[in-house]
Formats: sequence, structure tokens, C-alpha cells
Amino acid sequence: MNRSSPAPKAPNAYHHGDLREALIDAATREIESNGAEAVSFSALAKTLGVSQAAPYRHFADREALLAAVATRAFRTFGSSFRKTVARRSSKSRLARIAHAYLDFGLSHVELYRLMYASRLIERAPVGSELYTAADANFDLVLEAIDPALDDLTRRRFALRFWTSLHGVVMLAEKGLLPPKIRKISIADVLDDLVRDTELAIAAKLADCSSQ
Repeated sequence: MNRSSPAPKAPNAYHHGDLREALIDAATREIESNGAEAVSFSALAKTLGVSQAAPYRHFADREALLAAVATRAFRTFGSSFRKTVARRSSKSRLARIAHAYLDFGLSHVELYRLMYASRLIERAPVGSELYTAADANFDLVLEAIDPALDDLTRRRFALRFWTSLHGVVMLAEKGLLPPKIRKISIADVLDDLVRDTELAIAAKLADCSSQ
């Protein structure tokens, strides 16, 4: 007697571990299209063709899934960020960082909001994957500050630059810039921020060398 051939696997069947990545993929797409508020386990399970209970085998709750999405976004952004900064350019490193942030923020509005305007990082334990991934992106800014400065001064400059940069990007993507300054391009605002930061760093270096 001939044995029958195994039945073909259903398109939505997953090997062990595949569903976790599929959930992150699907949640990312939903966020990009409709925002983080639109993400639900039941809708994702239906989209992926799995049981309503299946997502809970990989994520304790919706916030854990969103944290995984944000973690991947920080890592992906950080990887492309490093490549952008490493390219040869007439612009300074801080300028390349500023415009890379703006490009990402305006191209991935909802994902950027999840990363920087939600409370996920605030709730992430120190040493967690999300905390580490977000911290690594701040390190990109820190690395662009002149290493001749002492560590605390470098961190202060990096923090001031990062918070100002983030504020400009968030205001720009939400369309909240005051009408009186809309004739000034966002690129010009970022260039001013970079120039002011670099002048302040140069002044601090000169002050330190004169002491």
C-alpha cells in the first residue's frame, strides 16, 4: 500500500519561534498605517490566521508586543543611522545626525511616536532590550561630541542637542510649528541647532585649554 503524501502546510502555519517575529512584523505595519492605538491581539491573530490565544504564548500583553516593536525600530534605525553618519559628506557629523533624525521622523511618523512619545522607555527596566536599544541610539549623538571634553561635559552637550533635535522633529511631524516661522525651513532650523552646538563646543574647548 502506498503511503499518502503529507498534507501541504497551511500558509499561516508557523514553526516554533516564527509567530513572534510575524506578530512584530504585523504590529509594525499596523502602527505605520494607523498608529499604536490600533494594535490589538485579536486583530493580529485574525490577520495571521492563528488562535486568539496564540499571541500570548510570545507576549504577556499588548505593551510587551509594542515594546518589542519599539526595540526592533531602535535597532533598525540605529543600524541605518550609523551607515548614514559613516558616509563621506561635506556636512559635519552632528549635521548628518540631525537630518537623519528628521528624515526618519517624517518618514515613519507613527513608529517615531511609539519610540519617543510613548511611555514605553520610561517603563522599561534598566538593562532590558528596549532600554539598551534606545540608549545605543543616544550613544550615536554622544560619539559625535568632541572627545577632548570631559565625559560629563560631553554628556551635557549630547543631551541638550538630542532633546532640542527631538523637539524640532516632533513639532515638525505634528505640524505644530508656529505660523510666523513657517517660511523658515525645518532644515534651516536643524542647521542652526547644529551650528549653535558646534560653536558652544568650540568655546568650551577654548575655555578649557586656556585654564
